[in-house]
Amino acid sequence: MMDHSRDPCPWVALSDFGGAFAMGAVGGAVWHGIKGYRNSPYGERRIGALTAIKARAPVLGGNFGVWGGLFSTYDCAVKGIRKKEDPWNAIIAGFFTGGSLAVRGGYKAARNGAIGCAVLLAVIEGVGIGFQRMMAENTRLEAPPTLPQQEGNTSVIGGQAMAA
Repeated sequence: MMDHSRDPCPWVALSDFGGAFAMGAVGGAVWHGIKGYRNSPYGERRIGALTAIKARAPVLGGNFGVWGGLFSTYDCAVKGIRKKEDPWNAIIAGFFTGGSLAVRGGYKAARNGAIGCAVLLAVIEGVGIGFQRMMAENTRLEAPPTLPQQEGNTSVIGGQAMAA
């Protein structure tokens, strides 16, 4: 089933880049704010937190953004090549993303990054499918209960008399 509420593929990568950057920047502000607060001397904790946020949160946001944009680009490419939407697209896109981001470290780093990212995406997709199936159990329709028949009653079904 295709998700028609999302932008078409060329634009979704830019949208995902911005969303991932925002998520990384906000999360980085919280993380580095707490870290800067704890690592500053007693009288300068607020300014230490703000300095750490200004220095490190945009970097973390950029890292998240690059990962999100690259993953989305590979996901669109894989969807276009395979001509179907299924969990394998995300796993393959994760493989390519992890390998691309680690390619500067050499062949082994790229291989390990690709495999690690593909495994992470496979776990995420598997958990998502598991939750979908678990939630679908609650909405399954059940057959109505049958009425108990009394002894000695006969009823005519399809022109034949049946004894209970």
